[in-house]
Amino acid sequence: MRSLDDIREEYEFLDGDERYRLLIELGRELDPMPDALKTDATKVRGCSASVWVYPMAQDDGTLHFLADSNAAITKGIVALVIAAVQDKPAADVAASDIPAALDPFDLKNQLSSNRTQGVPNMIALIRETAARYAAG
Repeated sequence: MRSLDDIREEYEFLDGDERYRLLIELGRELDPMPDALKTDATKVRGCSASVWVYPMAQDDGTLHFLADSNAAITKGIVALVIAAVQDKPAADVAASDIPAALDPFDLKNQLSSNRTQGVPNMIALIRETAARYAAG
């Protein structure tokens, strides 16, 4: 997965339609999420599309997230959110200011409100899960 900084550099040079294409491309780059992990427990509430996020604790104490959505642009948005925290220590993820990391993408003005309404819930699920892992 690309770093959030790399994604932002590319994103800044694109116009609206190209930004949509980049989000779709980011969604395609996510690690595949097995259907067995797409459960009620991993589902993000409040999204217009179905979104699932599953954390995997790594041996080095970092979290690696799997995610999926049934909508291409929404899958790209969740990929963007995950890029802010992927493969970082659980305590760092729990304490991270993901909305601030996403501010340069100006998603609220770039996308329709129904596409971004679930972003706070994605962030909350990721941070709450990371806090549980960090607490042991």
